[in-house]
Amino acid sequence: MTTQPKVTEREARALAEESREAGWSKPSFAKELYLGRFRLDLVHPHPHATPEAAGKADDFLRRLREYCATIDGGVIERESRVPDEYVTGLARLGCFGIKIPGEYGGLGLTQVAYNRALMLVGSVHPTLGVLLSAHQSIGVPEPLKLAGTPEQKAKFLPRCANGAITAFLLTEPDVGSDPARLATSAVPTEDGEAYELDGVKLWTTNGVVAELVVVMARVPKSAGHRGGVTAFIVEMDSPGITVERRNAFMGLRGIENGVTRFHKVLVPKENVVGGEGRGLKIALATLNTGRLSIPSMCAGAGKWCLKIAREWSAERVQWGKPIAEHAAVANKISFIAATTYAMEAVQELSAHMSDEGRNDIRIEAALAKLWASEMSCQVADELLQIRGGRGYETAASLAARGERAAGVEQLVRDLRINRIFEGSTEIMHLLIAREAVDAHLAAAGALAEIDATTRDKAKAAAKASGFYAKWLPQLVTGKGNVPTSFHEFGVLAPHLRYLDRSARKLARSTFYGMARWQAALQLRQGFLGRIVDIGAELFAMAATCVRARMQDTDSARELADVFCRQSRLRVEALFDALWDNTDDEAQELAANVLNGRYEWLEEGVLDPSEGTGPWISEWRTGESAEKSVHRRVTG
Repeated sequence: MTTQPKVTEREARALAEESREAGWSKPSFAKELYLGRFRLDLVHPHPHATPEAAGKADDFLRRLREYCATIDGGVIERESRVPDEYVTGLARLGCFGIKIPGEYGGLGLTQVAYNRALMLVGSVHPTLGVLLSAHQSIGVPEPLKLAGTPEQKAKFLPRCANGAITAFLLTEPDVGSDPARLATSAVPTEDGEAYELDGVKLWTTNGVVAELVVVMARVPKSAGHRGGVTAFIVEMDSPGITVERRNAFMGLRGIENGVTRFHKVLVPKENVVGGEGRGLKIALATLNTGRLSIPSMCAGAGKWCLKIAREWSAERVQWGKPIAEHAAVANKISFIAATTYAMEAVQELSAHMSDEGRNDIRIEAALAKLWASEMSCQVADELLQIRGGRGYETAASLAARGERAAGVEQLVRDLRINRIFEGSTEIMHLLIAREAVDAHLAAAGALAEIDATTRDKAKAAAKASGFYAKWLPQLVTGKGNVPTSFHEFGVLAPHLRYLDRSARKLARSTFYGMARWQAALQLRQGFLGRIVDIGAELFAMAATCVRARMQDTDSARELADVFCRQSRLRVEALFDALWDNTDDEAQELAANVLNGRYEWLEEGVLDPSEGTGPWISEWRTGESAEKSVHRRVTG
């Protein structure tokens, strides 16, 4: 007997209308969670690929696995570069066109298949996953699929599918997550046939070896030009382009990431993607899809961690028994296994939802990226602790001593960037808060305008927002919800009931925060960050339960049950920290740090970086004669 919540046709129409009024053309499971509504019907039954799509994916992944088994990731780690023959081999398999439609020479596979491919190649060396992801998730193919003209697609997508490496250039030396400060300019030529590109881009992943790039630049407003940030497709062999440096990083040895200068580079008007002034919209949409690649590689890292933890903990003996039988280590293994299952559940569900296209997955993609990047770092750290000194030792050193070359320390280094890539954790908190809590923030703004004499907070909030007038009684009492036992989920049913209750508690907590801080709620980043993190855990729990129900095996239910128990502890701690924290004290102390009150605390050490250069280089002045060799790979 199915006992999931039923949504009547009338309720569905009302919810759809509410979403449209809020600027959401499609429903969103995560959005509903933050509004206090657990819409299980949006994710259950678990989406799945058609037999034809699944068969094509399996055939490709089988061939990819066979090829990856011939690649030595240690070469990439030692030489800090991906050998040309590895790139050529991936191109011949079609890896640079996994999601590009078949009519343009690509494989035409799904997001799910693409994610599994990234998981596989990333397990050989994460740099390979980054190479393919920077090319296909955010490079030229994705913006063209989203906003390109038929002519642009016909011209560029076959090259991309054939192995012409691409990149996405947005970040600048003094512009990170604040694109409003974008300084790279694109000035229309007098004849109106082209744009003259000037500026510098930093951290251009794949940019050092790219053949084509998408560049975000600002067009000045003028007669016949609406102006604004605009997306351009640029040929990297154009005169005036200089790759000034190949950067080196803590991890991801082999990543082709550099500094790229554009000096009076002429770009034909036909290479504008989506029209003038639509660059930021295209960039955000591109990053939205691009974020789905990170959870796949995080889940792959978790799988490897679980394998190493299992094999090592069964073999390593201390005090007369394998270390896996000691409770301290068993807890770590349990966390690694349960969290890995959940990471895969989150990335699989998000990818399937992307393929289906019936849901708006802006929040889901951001949550998947945020949650998986944070949890995978914890998983890797726990494995390092289990391995002890061998976890801290490099794979090369282990091999030189005759031991198994398990590169745990490399994994810790390589995973760390995922908390920064495609929007840092802090930026993800702000982005998700804006998208998910906008109804609450809108009410906060309206509340701030209510006359002080009528400011009874609960009544004023309800008066200020139709959302609260409609839903607040339900959020407080739970009355009006369709009663459900989630019986078909068996042992996982209590977790779904917890999800149902917690979604309402999450919305109530946001309302209370709005009532307390009113319009200043948007400045309470600690509070909003915890709200976002609670939603992330609830999303992960839902994805895990739905996946376990689909798989319908005892082992899947066991993993999901333990994960949900662990996640619930984190959720309760986050709920408590909404109101019991040191946010205000931290803000005051940080201000004192900046005004020099505690400079005495810095005494007693030396700073080797002192005098080595400014914090931010003036890349905009001067030119470099250096230019890297651009590599084009063909099948």
